Order: sequence, then structure tokens, then C-alpha cells
Amino acid sequence: MAEASLPENDLFIVDVAVSDSAVRPKITVLADGEQGITIDQCATISRRVNAKIAETYGEEVSYVLEVSSPGVDFPLTQPQQYKRNIGRSLKLKMQDGSEKIGKLEEVTETGLNLTQEIKQKGKKATYEPVQIPFGEIVKANVVISFK
Repeated sequence: MAEASLPENDLFIVDVAVSDSAVRPKITVLADGEQGITIDQCATISRRVNAKIAETYGEEVSYVLEVSSPGVDFPLTQPQQYKRNIGRSLKLKMQDGSEKIGKLEEVTETGLNLTQEIKQKGKKATYEPVQIPFGEIVKANVVISFK
């Protein structure tokens, strides 16, 4: 329903979550776009999803619907999100439990090209290019810098 409710082609669904409350479940739809997403676009998605829910389950169904963009603390999950963050630092949690921090240089069909920061005790950090397949990434967050 959420995918079918997108008002423009450059928008995409990042996540849909439904709380397990039987009384009045909360449906959270996170959407984004190549150039970000506006409040008006979120409102359009909300109206369309509401209409589809009413059409499918009837007018009397009780729920709370929230449509918004993912915050800066929300992990990157879609290739389009990575593309919007080229040039920024990312913190990646890998399948093997390790972490990688580095600057996102490029997004390919299969993964990321990252300039990884290598820290060594007592020495200045060095940087090396690495290619990371999407399948090896468990979680990816943008590192917010206030410099």
C-alpha cells in the first residue's frame, strides 16, 4: 500500500513498521527521495495510505498512521540512501561483528567504495580504499560531525 501511494517516481519507501497493539496499532511509514522528501509529499502519502486502508479494511478500523522521513539517526537501508550520502562519513557494522568507519566515495550495484580510516595506537590515522558488498553490512549510519 505504501509503495503504491508514492506521489513521485524519485521517492521510495525506507521502512514500514506496525506496532503490535491490538487496540489501536501505530503504522509508521518512512519514505525518502533522491532529493529528500517534503512535508507535502508525506501528507500525500498519508492521505493515500489512509484511503487504501479504508478501502481494504473498512472505515471503522482504528489505527494511528505516521508518515515521515527517516531521521539522521536512522540506519541507511536502501541503495538510494547511500547515494545521497556520498562524501559523508559512515559507520558500518559488519557481518563478522567488526566496525568500519570511513568516507563514502561511491555506490555501485553491489556495494560501497569507502575510504576507510585505520587507527593505530600512537600513530596518526591512515586511510585506505576498500570495497564493501551490501551483503556484508549489518547496519550503516551516517556519522554526524560538528566540526
